[in-house]
Amino acid sequence: MNTDTAQHSARLPETRGRYLFDTKLARYSWLRVGGNADVLFLPADADDLADVLAKLPHEFPVTTIGVGSNLLVRDGGVRGMVVRLGRAFASIKLEDKQCIRVGAATLDGVLARAALEANIAGFEFLDGIPGTIGGALRMNAGAHGKDIAGVLVEVVALDRKGKRHIFNKKDMGFSYRHCGVDGDIIFLEALLQGRASSRKKIEARLETLQKKRAAAQPIRAFTGGSTFKNPSKSHAKGGKKAWQLIDAAGCRDMRKGDAMFSPQHCNFLVNAGNASASDLESLGEEVRKRVLKKTGITLEWELVRIGDKEAVT
Repeated sequence: MNTDTAQHSARLPETRGRYLFDTKLARYSWLRVGGNADVLFLPADADDLADVLAKLPHEFPVTTIGVGSNLLVRDGGVRGMVVRLGRAFASIKLEDKQCIRVGAATLDGVLARAALEANIAGFEFLDGIPGTIGGALRMNAGAHGKDIAGVLVEVVALDRKGKRHIFNKKDMGFSYRHCGVDGDIIFLEALLQGRASSRKKIEARLETLQKKRAAAQPIRAFTGGSTFKNPSKSHAKGGKKAWQLIDAAGCRDMRKGDAMFSPQHCNFLVNAGNASASDLESLGEEVRKRVLKKTGITLEWELVRIGDKEAVT
C-alpha cells in the first residue's frame, strides 16, 4: 500500500460489507495476472455502497470491476479502492412476459438461462459472452450481430457521491463496444426487454451458438476474450475483423514467454502458464505494431487495462 492511500485507509467509512487491504487482484482476473489493490471493497448491498461512496474522501480513487473476464490488471496494482459487486447485486426478476430486471453482478450466461426458463427470446447472444451484465453495459458487449444496447430499457446506477440515477438507452451513449456514461458511474441493475417465444426455439438457438463458440474460441484457456475491437468498416479494408488482420500480419500463435495469441482464435490473448501482465500487454502492443505496418490499420484494445505498470512505493 502506498503512503497516500495508507493515510486515506484510516478514514474509510464504516460498512456492512468488507474491506480487504493489499489484496491480490490476479485471483479476480481470468488472465490470472496483476498486482494488488490498495483496498478491495465488497459492499453488502446497494445502500451500503451508496453510503460508503457518499462518505469516502473525494480524492480517494475508485475503480469498479466485475468478474474480470475482460480485464488486464497491470503488475503494479491499482491505487485507491477497487469495488467488486457480489451476490447482492446478482438478482433476476421478471417484470412481465418480455422484460427482466437484472443485477449488475449477474453473469451474462445466467441471464440467458433465466430468460430461457421464462420463455423470453433475445438474450441468447449473452450466453457465449463471459462476464457480468454490469460489464456488458460498460462496453456494450455483443456477439453474433447482437449487443446489450439492443435489449436495454433503462439502467439504475450510482455516481461517485453515492447518488442514484436512472439512464435510458439514449442516455447511455452506446456505440460499438463503447458506453458514453462517465467511468465513475457504477451500474447497479438494468431493465432489459426481449420477446415472448417458445422454449424449443430458444434452446435451439442457444445450442447453435454454443457449438459455434466451442469450435472457434479457446474457452478452456486463461484468456480475456477478444483482445482488440473489430475496426469499423470505414477504417478496415474490406471490413475485415480484428482476427483477420492479426492473421494477415503473421501473428497467429505469436508468443512472449507464456503470453500468447491463441492459434484457435488469434484475437484471444492467453496466459499459457506464468505470464505477467507486462508480458501480455507488451505482446499485444507488438501485434498492434505489426498489424499497423502490414495493413495500415491501428487496432484498438477491447481488453480493459487498469493499474500501474510498476509497483508504487
